[in-house]
Amino acid sequence: MKHWRIEQIGWDQFDPARLDPEIVPLVKAAAMVERNGDDYALYLQSVFHDDPDFHQAAAHWAEEEVQHGDALGKWAMLADPSWDFEQAFARYRAGYKIDIKADASIRGSRTGELIARCMVETGTSSYYTALGEATDEPVLKEVCKLIAADEYRHFKLFYDHMKRYLGREKLSFLQRLRVAAGRIGESEDDELAFAFHCGNEAIDTPYSHDRCIAGYMGRAMAYYRFRHIERGMGMVFKSVGLQPRGRMSLLAAKGAWRLMAWRCGRYQALLARPAPTTGATTPAMAA
Repeated sequence: MKHWRIEQIGWDQFDPARLDPEIVPLVKAAAMVERNGDDYALYLQSVFHDDPDFHQAAAHWAEEEVQHGDALGKWAMLADPSWDFEQAFARYRAGYKIDIKADASIRGSRTGELIARCMVETGTSSYYTALGEATDEPVLKEVCKLIAADEYRHFKLFYDHMKRYLGREKLSFLQRLRVAAGRIGESEDDELAFAFHCGNEAIDTPYSHDRCIAGYMGRAMAYYRFRHIERGMGMVFKSVGLQPRGRMSLLAAKGAWRLMAWRCGRYQALLARPAPTTGATTPAMAA
């Protein structure tokens, strides 16, 4: 059951004078990734084909993810009236495919799949918190606050199911850590890069992963503050079986913060590169 509905948002409070133009491309890309939640639910339900409780949980999760995409897409069309969300999403979905009929998790186990989902929800909860705190536009601030709260609840949902499966599959700490680190590394794969391409570049512009991930990350990373990384690191530690608060978690957060600052600078240096204007490519199938 949804915790809020799009029609409850104060859309009439939208204030174009308080827009940050660097946020708009990020929202366009995020809208499509979130809206694609129904395909991810099909993938999860296929992996957990004999678990009716998780089937239902995945369906409710997807319903909220799709609503996130619709809300972000509506805001982006207010920010840029020339942008067509449905057209951009159709382009994204045609080019970015998820294996919705997988009979097993690509993480090697169901526990691993749920740890990976915890990593995703950790990232999105932190991201929308950072974006909501950074923007002065009141409607986007409200939307980001609502989505961030949903994503934190989603983390708890996947974490609870992960604990249930961990009791059966007995993944070691190192196995859990490997899955978590691997999924964090995938944050720069084609899912976000291709969404940025479809949301912000002309149809006849060829897709370049390097250019598009720089376009997304170079903007997105600039809105994070250390408190967002510290909170996210606590959620990562909890997922792999470590204490979420303490000296080790703080040291890891400081290291991640320095790494993000370095990568942000590197990506921003690439943003000035001109995009080509002809041809087209699409990313490979993802799971």
